[in-house]
Amino acid sequence: MSPTPAATPTTKSRILDAQSIHQKIVRIAFEILEDNYDEKEIVIAGICRNDEGYALAERIAAELRRIGSLNIHLTSINLDKKHPTSKPIEMGVTPELVDGKVVVIVDDVANTGRTLLYAVKPLLDMAPKKIRVAVLVDRRHKAYPVSADYVGTSLSTTLHEHIDVNLSGDQPGVFLS
Repeated sequence: MSPTPAATPTTKSRILDAQSIHQKIVRIAFEILEDNYDEKEIVIAGICRNDEGYALAERIAAELRRIGSLNIHLTSINLDKKHPTSKPIEMGVTPELVDGKVVVIVDDVANTGRTLLYAVKPLLDMAPKKIRVAVLVDRRHKAYPVSADYVGTSLSTTLHEHIDVNLSGDQPGVFLS
């Protein structure tokens, strides 16, 4: 019997630490305020309530409240990231709240652009004033025509590399594996 090959451990490189993430969030919040200086309220919509996209949206909303005087509505867009057409996309906001408002969709990583594109879809029926996208990490190899308006950091990666975002827990950070 031949020996079983040992599994190769996945090497993770830290791209951003907790302090760097915080600085990126502050900068994104200031960019959102500057881009929307004439607005009275903004809707911040985090992707997937139990995911890092929504956790990032919470932090951006908190920072916007701290540095600005806008009325911030935090909500979620829930969809299956791997199979976005398998079940209906759930919006945590009413059309009346979105009507005529600026909506900033927030996700942790813009990978192929597919998740962000599907997140926009239900908002189109709600008549927002404009839709913007904020991400902590923007990968450069999009398969869909979506670009982020507010970006923490951009990475040129291979298709085989994976980005892990951990905003809570023992070791917050952004990791490349």
